Amino acid sequence: MKKLTWFASLAAFVAYIPVIAGGQPTSSLNCKVGPIEKIYGGTNWLVYGCDDRASIVIVTAPGNPAAPFYFFFNRQSDGYHLHGEGSGDKRLTDLAYKDLAALSQTDIAALASAVRH
Repeated sequence: MKKLTWFASLAAFVAYIPVIAGGQPTSSLNCKVGPIEKIYGGTNWLVYGCDDRASIVIVTAPGNPAAPFYFFFNRQSDGYHLHGEGSGDKRLTDLAYKDLAALSQTDIAALASAVRH
């Protein structure tokens, strides 16, 4: 039941993400396009696109032992910024973070495009 609650909460979160710059909310994003499934850090993740057509959210897929956790690539004027949050297995989320942090700006833009198609 706990995992079901996490995924229900996550679905609501993915649909509405406050974008924060300099510690202050600047806008909000609707991130329900997709998902497509990808593997990061050796575990399964779901990638959702946002309505700005650039930002993406990567959340633990059902059965992923790194749950609950999400990453967010926020597109800003100086490129993409990676953020993550959750209380999943830190070893697994660190491995996923390492893979995601290695993505180039072009890779992230291509992933945002792939989610929309």
